[in-house]
Amino acid sequence: MSCNNKVENSEQSEEKKPELIMHKPSEMANMMNVLYAFNLQTKRQILAGETPAPMPLDLLKLHSAEMSNGHSRTAAWNSFVNVFIETQQAVADTLSDVALKERYNAAINNCLACHKTECVGPIPKIKKLLIN
Repeated sequence: MSCNNKVENSEQSEEKKPELIMHKPSEMANMMNVLYAFNLQTKRQILAGETPAPMPLDLLKLHSAEMSNGHSRTAAWNSFVNVFIETQQAVADTLSDVALKERYNAAINNCLACHKTECVGPIPKIKKLLIN
């Protein structure tokens, strides 16, 4: 009898668990995740002495991508986004006189500068992208 009681109790406790709601990332969050993965790949290529692959995203979509709930494009965000696009595109500029590592770190530092004002959560992760 005690075994049956235990089964009933465990069944009841399972029924009381709240339903999990899957978080759906915004279009902007998805873009940021792709940018992170791309820059991580770029860092590895630079460290290996390889020419980085071209950017797979249309960075101008940053101007129109749906933001995460509670976030909007602020004046600070708008001031950073165009500079970010320029610095990110400069990484792939094979005709630049500026060293590749310096151009890459400029793009990552721009990410950090923006995230210090807009969305601070990913800063530790972004810092790992820098090349020392």
